[in-house]
Amino acid sequence: MKLDLTAVINYLGIADYIALALVALWGAFCVVMVLRRIRRVRFANEQLQEDFLTRVEEAILRNDFDSVTHFCEDDPRALSQLTRLAILNRRLGLSRLRTLLAERFQRDVLSDLEYRLSWIYTVIKSAPMLGLFGTVLGMMGAFAKLSGGEKVDPTKLADDISLALVTTAIGLAIAIPLVLCTASVSIQIKKLEDYVSSGLNRVLDVLRSVGTKQEVTPLPPVGVAATAGGPRTSAEKTFRKE
Repeated sequence: MKLDLTAVINYLGIADYIALALVALWGAFCVVMVLRRIRRVRFANEQLQEDFLTRVEEAILRNDFDSVTHFCEDDPRALSQLTRLAILNRRLGLSRLRTLLAERFQRDVLSDLEYRLSWIYTVIKSAPMLGLFGTVLGMMGAFAKLSGGEKVDPTKLADDISLALVTTAIGLAIAIPLVLCTASVSIQIKKLEDYVSSGLNRVLDVLRSVGTKQEVTPLPPVGVAATAGGPRTSAEKTFRKE
């Protein structure tokens, strides 16, 4: 029975090491994916966004809405796609249009980032727990040997104690960097929200100044329930997720 218990503890210890390795890889992968996603949907700096908004404003003031939609069509950044969505749905009025843009930004950008962040938080919580599980296994193995009443080889006892300490250290070594990474990611997401919010406010102000609601030909709203039952258009696929 003692041999069986020792063997089980050894197998569980190996499994714990494998689980810690997988959790670490998954956490790192999620961090990389979040950072890539943020870089993909945000302007690299304020000057690039300013240049984009200046070009959009000039076109809107000329009532050249087609050039704006064409200019934004192949740009995967959030502000570009939301600007295109605003132009295509400009007949809705500013109040409804603002609500539509906020809902689309939340659904297509922020929700995706929050989903990926939730996995990182799961790794942060699970890594120390896996380390604690290894600690329990190591102590169980050590006490099982000591309870046998026979002379215990210090080397074998040290293996169990090593399992108890190393797994805990590995779990903390996984969780601590991820905590710092999530703090950095949260700051970048906040910057993304600020960039998009300020940019959309400028676009909506220009649309209000030219009175687009009275001047445009009615267009079917994009991404609204009115298109239910029909095929989705390319304009409805506002954001391209990786």
